[in-house]
Amino acid sequence: MSPTAIAYSYLAIAIICEVIGTTFLVKSEQFTRLVPTLIMGGLYVISFYLLAQTLKTIPLGIAYALWGGLGIVLTSLVGLVFSKQSLDTAAVVGIAMIVGGVVVMNLLSNSVVH
Repeated sequence: MSPTAIAYSYLAIAIICEVIGTTFLVKSEQFTRLVPTLIMGGLYVISFYLLAQTLKTIPLGIAYALWGGLGIVLTSLVGLVFSKQSLDTAAVVGIAMIVGGVVVMNLLSNSVVH
């Protein structure tokens, strides 16, 4: 497997760990519940470790934009599905803009390593 493919795999796992960790942040009830707090902390550590490994291959700005942008989208979807939170039109448009920005950056930018 190429270093770029490995880096993107690490980034994908980092994003997933961050989103699940954020879900446990809610379940920690402001750090008053020990088990969800420990799970959240562990997932954040894994997420940042994998993000750091990603930076060996993918430039910081690109990696962080993907990590943050896709994290926002996935966290919004988790809130919608599991917490029954609603998204109004402005939120959906904003999320679509984030997705569009990530797509444009990855398909058209010379800054992205492929």
